[in-house]
Amino acid sequence: MRRVFSGVQPSGELHIGNWLGAVQNWVALQDRYDCHYCIVDLHAVTFPYDSTILAERTREMVMSLLACGIDPQRSIVFVQSHVPEHTELQWLLTTVAPLGELERMTQFKDKSQRLESVPAGLFAYPVLQAADILLYRAEAVPVGEDQLQHLELTREVARRWNAQFAGDDPFLPEPQALLTTAKRIVGLDGQAKMSKSLGNTIGLTDPPEDIWGKLRPAVTDPARVTRKDPGTPEVCNIFDLHKHFSSPDTVELVAGNCRSAGWGCLDCKRVLADRISETLTPIRERFTTLRESPAEVDEIIGEGADRAQRLARETLKEVKSRMGFLPRKEG
Repeated sequence: MRRVFSGVQPSGELHIGNWLGAVQNWVALQDRYDCHYCIVDLHAVTFPYDSTILAERTREMVMSLLACGIDPQRSIVFVQSHVPEHTELQWLLTTVAPLGELERMTQFKDKSQRLESVPAGLFAYPVLQAADILLYRAEAVPVGEDQLQHLELTREVARRWNAQFAGDDPFLPEPQALLTTAKRIVGLDGQAKMSKSLGNTIGLTDPPEDIWGKLRPAVTDPARVTRKDPGTPEVCNIFDLHKHFSSPDTVELVAGNCRSAGWGCLDCKRVLADRISETLTPIRERFTTLRESPAEVDEIIGEGADRAQRLARETLKEVKSRMGFLPRKEG
C-alpha cells in the first residue's frame, strides 16, 4: 500500500470545518493507504501560544481524531515531538532547502505581518513540514489547494537532496498531492474560512444546545431583511452547510422554502442544528468515552510513537549514511 502522511496542529478540539475539509477524508484513506497521522506540536510553537495548555490540547486532538474514526490498528497516530528524528532530519534538509522559496511562502508572509519580531522558526516551518513527510518516505499527502505551495517545496527539497546525495539511486520520494474534494468551509460569520481563532466554528463535541446557540446568530442571505423576503439559497452559507449535513430531500425543501419565503432564516437554522447534532452525536459520545479513559489514550499515543520511530530511524540512518556522517558504534 502507498504510504500517506498528514498532520494537524494541536488547537484542541476539531470543528466541523476540519472534519469536512480533511478528517473525513483521512478516515476514508485508511482503507486504501498506509496512513501516518501526526499531531504536529512542534509546528504549534513557531507562533505565539499558551504553553500551559499545549499538552492538554495535544491529547484532545488525539482523542478527536480517534472519535472521528481514525483507527490506531489501521493507521499510525502519534505526536510529532515524541519522535525526535523529525527535528534532526529538518536540520539536514535545511542544507538543501532553497532560501528564495522559503521567502516566497504565502503563510510565512501572512503570519509574519502580524508579529513585531519574526522568529526564525516561523521562517523554517516549511522545512520541518518537508521533514515530517520525507521522514516516512510518504508517497502521497492529502491536502487542500491552499497547501499545495508547501507540498511543492517538499518535492523540491527531496529533488535537491537526491541530486546531491543519491545520484542515480533516489532515496527520498517526491510526494504527490491527494487533493481533498471538500470545498473551503466558510465560518458562521459568512466571510472568513472556519477557524477556531476567529470564533466562527461549531466544535465536533458541542452539545445540541451549543450548536443551536452558535447557529442562531449566524450570517445568512443579506437580502433577507425580514421573514417575508424571498432569499437566494446559493449565496447563503447556512444553505451550503445543509448540503454537507442534510439529506438531498431536505436540501431541496430548504431551497424551496428560502426562495418562496415559506421559512424564515431561523426555521432553516433550526433544521440544520438538528441535522448537525444528529450527525455529530456518535463522535461526541466516542470522545466522552475516550476522555474517561486517559490511560488508554496515552497507550495509543505511546504505541503510535514507537511504530513511527522505527520507520523514522531507518530513514534517518540512510540519510546520514548518504550524507557521509560517521556512524556511531554501538556497545
